[in-house]
Amino acid sequence: MTIGSHLREFHDLPVHEFPDSVSGPEDAGDLPAPESVAWRIAVQTYDSEEEWEDAFARFLASVDTTGVRAVVVGAWSEAYDKGPEKVIEALVAAKDRLPALRALFLGDIVMEECEISWINQGDVSPLLNTFSELEEFGVRGGQGLVFPAVRHERLRTLAVETGGMPAEAVRGVAASDLPALVHLDLWLGTSEYGGDSEVADLAPILAGTRLPALRHLALRNSETQDDICAALAAAPVVARLDVLDVSMGVLTDDGATALLTGQPLTHLTELDLHHNYLSSAMRDRLRDSLEAEGVQVDVDVDDAESDEDDDGTVWRFVAVGE
Repeated sequence: MTIGSHLREFHDLPVHEFPDSVSGPEDAGDLPAPESVAWRIAVQTYDSEEEWEDAFARFLASVDTTGVRAVVVGAWSEAYDKGPEKVIEALVAAKDRLPALRALFLGDIVMEECEISWINQGDVSPLLNTFSELEEFGVRGGQGLVFPAVRHERLRTLAVETGGMPAEAVRGVAASDLPALVHLDLWLGTSEYGGDSEVADLAPILAGTRLPALRHLALRNSETQDDICAALAAAPVVARLDVLDVSMGVLTDDGATALLTGQPLTHLTELDLHHNYLSSAMRDRLRDSLEAEGVQVDVDVDDAESDEDDDGTVWRFVAVGE
């Protein structure tokens, strides 16, 4: 599976594409009310006629940005070859023009534009440090991603989508001071695409000593999903969650057994394990054990498939890799 469509909704707002330099706002009809949509600003990844920061300048000139609540950064030119440093600089420079900004997504880029593991990222901390009123932040792409430990008083949702999340970035998120964070979603990925973290890197999150407001934890899209589940089986943070998501990864009966034989999970409202390599018996066991207690359990196999070599070696894959 790859990412084939852009965000349609962000921060509970429909996403609206700001016109490109060819159509231009003057030919695009009336623009929506600034506060009524999440504004997506993008240029062509290949052979773009303008740079992202120039498109953003047109946006600032065309829209009353004092009412803008959400911005989705789409592709910048040559995202497969260069990072978003100028994009970040342009956003930071526009801080005073965006007083109502509450949500920001960096890198809404689909496979036709640039595969997720080819997206060049950078240090995203200037955005969090600058926009102190943000409630939701998302970033896609792990190559070159830098996420040092930050403190942010108001952030409620954080999503990092990668085919391989660098260990240093995982440790940065885990060490961050985010007292209002309710929803954390990390796509840890595979070592083939730079996902070199270990379960130990998640220790501050699992211990429950940070993120006091956390209720939805997603540690997914990982080739080490069994190890993650084994750690979650005794992790103190689980006791105060409403939703636990360990989907999209290489989850086998070993990981599911660890979850079921560990601490109670019946307080959860949802356990998401979709895209997995579970046996039919294990899927039935999960449903029988938890759905009777009111837990919504998603154990759909989806398109998870094993490939077996002639020598008997079995290859299993995360949902979103390259």
